[in-house]
Amino acid sequence: FFHFYAGICSALKLTVPSHTIHGIEGQPLHLSVDYNFNATASEIQIIWLFERSYSNPKYLLGSVNQRVVPDLEYQHKFTLIPPNASLRINPLHLSDEGNYIVKVNVRGNGTIAASQKIQVAVDVPVTKPTVHTEPSSGVVEYVGNITLKCTVDRGTRVAYQWMKNGKRLRAGPNYMFS
Repeated sequence: FFHFYAGICSALKLTVPSHTIHGIEGQPLHLSVDYNFNATASEIQIIWLFERSYSNPKYLLGSVNQRVVPDLEYQHKFTLIPPNASLRINPLHLSDEGNYIVKVNVRGNGTIAASQKIQVAVDVPVTKPTVHTEPSSGVVEYVGNITLKCTVDRGTRVAYQWMKNGKRLRAGPNYMFS
């Protein structure tokens, strides 16, 4: 009996991206999911859940035989794309960062199920940098120091790089970075 059950379990294959999916805030994001099974199905159910770390997963939407039942709170944001189990998030917000869980149930001669997790990171485009000079009047050659401060208003994973005449500046007797 156990071997028969194990054989049934492996009959459903669920394919999702194995790496973290990066989306851009304000843009749509497509989570690509494919499934196949070697059994006869009278019913195919797809369920999508979302979880942030330290919070319970919440139901986003589901479908039975391609008839979608959304959570009314999120129905304008999440779309299921039949016939496969792909999910479209539109528009993407910072609060959408976390794990998306897809579960597929196939009912035929018994029920087989599989679920997978997709990690989503949301990137915020970096705004144009502004540079402030102190003192603002500038300095006389060979006398005094000048401080250049570069800031950006928004952006995730920001990295700063100072250049002079197209060449990267490195710390030394003339340049200090903080």
